[in-house]
Amino acid sequence: MMSQNQGGRSLERRNAKAKAEDESVEAAKRAPRRALDEARLRQQAIGVKLRQMFDRVVNEPVPDEFLAILRRVDDRAQGRDDS
Repeated sequence: MMSQNQGGRSLERRNAKAKAEDESVEAAKRAPRRALDEARLRQQAIGVKLRQMFDRVVNEPVPDEFLAILRRVDDRAQGRDDS
């Protein structure tokens, strides 16, 4: 017959094993969420950098040569050909 002390230890081992399994399941559930959060953070960082680059390009001055070409196109469209 098993002593009271041995039965108590056996129950403690089963409880510890069940707790470890529960923690393992919880960790497995958190892993995809963590990966998704990391992917979202990377996408946000990329978005910030792209907006910064776009803003710099938009705020660059238009070259005079390009403005001259646009004026000539507008003049031709309106029938004022200066050439």
